[in-house]
Amino acid sequence: MIAHQADNQIEEEHLLNFVVNSLNEDLPIDLTDGVRVSTEELYEVLAGASASGTSINHICETTEDSPHANTVRGHLTDQFDLDTVEQVGDTLLQQETIDALPDRPVEVVADLHLDPYYGDEDETVALYSSLAKRGTTTFHAYATLYARVRNKRYTLAVRQLVAGETSSDVLSEFFELLDGLDLGVKAVYLDRGFYNSTCIGLLYAYNYAYVIPVVKWGDTIKDELSSGWSRVIEHELAGKVTFPVYIDCVYQQGRYDENGVARHGYAADAPFIETPRDAREYYRKRFGIESSYRLARQSLALTSSRDAGLRLLLFVVSLLLQNVWRYLHWMYVAAPRRGGRRLLEWPFTEFCEMVLRAAWTALGVRRAVPANQPLDSRFFR
Repeated sequence: MIAHQADNQIEEEHLLNFVVNSLNEDLPIDLTDGVRVSTEELYEVLAGASASGTSINHICETTEDSPHANTVRGHLTDQFDLDTVEQVGDTLLQQETIDALPDRPVEVVADLHLDPYYGDEDETVALYSSLAKRGTTTFHAYATLYARVRNKRYTLAVRQLVAGETSSDVLSEFFELLDGLDLGVKAVYLDRGFYNSTCIGLLYAYNYAYVIPVVKWGDTIKDELSSGWSRVIEHELAGKVTFPVYIDCVYQQGRYDENGVARHGYAADAPFIETPRDAREYYRKRFGIESSYRLARQSLALTSSRDAGLRLLLFVVSLLLQNVWRYLHWMYVAAPRRGGRRLLEWPFTEFCEMVLRAAWTALGVRRAVPANQPLDSRFFR
């Protein structure tokens, strides 16, 4: 049986329009009378910078019809502070995502991403302090919440952590958001940044099945993870919460130039996890999704701005591009057929290239540079 494929097609211009319309619907820019730039132009520059992983400056300097980079940054900075972006960012990310989620319960993942900061702490707001990493203890910290569906990640929310906030504060917000979405949750997977007694207490309060990698805090857990074979133990954290820890032992066999036995501990309480290997295998699913941060790097516009609202906006747009790509790939490009949809190979890199070319066309990419002397035969054929 030949799978049916629609006769329509999505062109580069359509992709750019979809992204710009999504931004304009949930993040409208209030431009005063007399301003010679349109909201669409501002978002075309932003989409081009994100899709290319370059800066607003680069897009504006290499196109002839785009506004000046200072104009673009000025309007975005004036319109969107940190609180505004956080409030409307969730709606923007969920705009098409909710339609792609199945009716059955989904796996939910929360990540804490620390972007090292090496400048003067007094010159930048919204910084977050944590344990030393990459030569600094100061970071731009972003927490993301996403649903895992068919081995794909759909981002539902993003928050920026600032001084005085904790991972449990953000996790509490995420759980309230899930309640508001009326989304069935099969299990919650958290990274190490959420391993603390308060976060685990929240999981039990909401009655969520969960898996979290254990951090070696205290002599007791260090001893448990330094000897013995695969087993399940009861562990108490900070004298506040007790939970099962699944210790899985595997032979390194030269992986990462290491040998011997590696022991991994997972705080887990889920009906589908019965053995330490189950805990490791289920948590491994998460690592495929963590590649989303590598994708986000590809579609994250560069900036040296210290403005927290602008930086968060750029991060939200990078996540939006991934959501749009996955949504369009599944809802429009994949051909329906018996037994499941047939997916056309359409990598995220190609999607970004198509959006960038459309932005270049809309903004008039520079296709020639001045020459100070006539061209000789080497330039012709």
